[in-house]
Amino acid sequence: MKTYLVGGAVRDDLLGRPVIDRDYVVVGSTPQEMEALGFRRVGADFPVFLHPESHCEYALARTERKTAPGYRGFVVHADPDVTLDEDLGRRDLTINAMARSEDGTLIDPYGGLADLRAGILRHVSPAFAEDPVRVLRVARFDARFGFAVAAETRTLMRSMVAAGEVSALVPERVFAELDRALAEPHPWLFVEVLRACGALAVQFPEIDRLFGVPEPLLHHPEGDTGAHVLLALRQAARLGLTARARFAVLLHDVGKGLTPPSEWPSHKGHEARGLSLVDAVCARLKVPSEHRALARAVAGCHLQVHRALSLRPATVLRLIEAVDGFRRPERFQEFLGACEADARGRSGREDAAYPQAAWLKAARDAAAAVSGRDWAAQGLAGDRIQERIREARRRIIGRMRPVP
Repeated sequence: MKTYLVGGAVRDDLLGRPVIDRDYVVVGSTPQEMEALGFRRVGADFPVFLHPESHCEYALARTERKTAPGYRGFVVHADPDVTLDEDLGRRDLTINAMARSEDGTLIDPYGGLADLRAGILRHVSPAFAEDPVRVLRVARFDARFGFAVAAETRTLMRSMVAAGEVSALVPERVFAELDRALAEPHPWLFVEVLRACGALAVQFPEIDRLFGVPEPLLHHPEGDTGAHVLLALRQAARLGLTARARFAVLLHDVGKGLTPPSEWPSHKGHEARGLSLVDAVCARLKVPSEHRALARAVAGCHLQVHRALSLRPATVLRLIEAVDGFRRPERFQEFLGACEADARGRSGREDAAYPQAAWLKAARDAAAAVSGRDWAAQGLAGDRIQERIREARRRIIGRMRPVP
């Protein structure tokens, strides 16, 4: 038996990036031999084992054969006669189809190193088309590296979408890929790649329909809500927002996709329409509740945040309460970051000041210091204490109001 380091560990090492996970392929062995050596089997469908000391994953070399639509319809063949080249040939991209032998020799049968140096995402073989998850993975890797997708790979991805393969993906997997992509350095590229191959319209129609919907030209020279969302995602990455906040940025203007053309470009009432679409997206993709809460807050309240410096104290208090900012300060901070990304997500405004965020955070922090203990000591309880707390908070916010 021979052991090889494979996949992302080889790729990241060649890029000079930290290697987080190390996965290995074992050629010429059997499950029985692996278990006899102390490896613990963990793969129900695939012959994958954990090393008894390092706990790294070791998988027997295998090939796969497509037997049904979707990404689960495969028959796996793992046998001592499966070669390393055959195992690497079933992988998605050439940059992920390299290996290192135990003496450090690079094995690169599909040109992965050349593509890595050229910054190209290229599929290994026509077998790429057998797994629709790979369409999302290409988009996610583009969000990570900012590489170009090879022309032949783009063509293959479009044919997979046209064949209905992408429609077979389960919601949990779609959201998992989206969530990981949003955390990458170039999250907007995930959207661009999926849109180019038609997968955005299949899995994220609420986002796809924003392209071609006009924005007020005074504020957005591109005149396209989809372009604005991509610019806002750029700003979200630049501001270092969490993946959850970036998800909220992605969905913050979805209501504009339902604006009747007669109401362009004002998009009057798009916030209410947006809330229903945010709920629909989150239900369909089985999104975590905290993601949904933040996305609803941003979709429904971001315009108020933009006007925060001119709002009445009572309105500011209701805004903080609507986001549950007193009980969840971290959510409130993510909320403000998403609103700032929206404001800066317009050509010529990328470096514009956004004092609204700092002022609202200061107002929230000052108002949060109000305690009901003194009123409780006076014998008040329940709703009466809450009324006193809200009134005290309103007065504090009023005293903090910026000078017009």
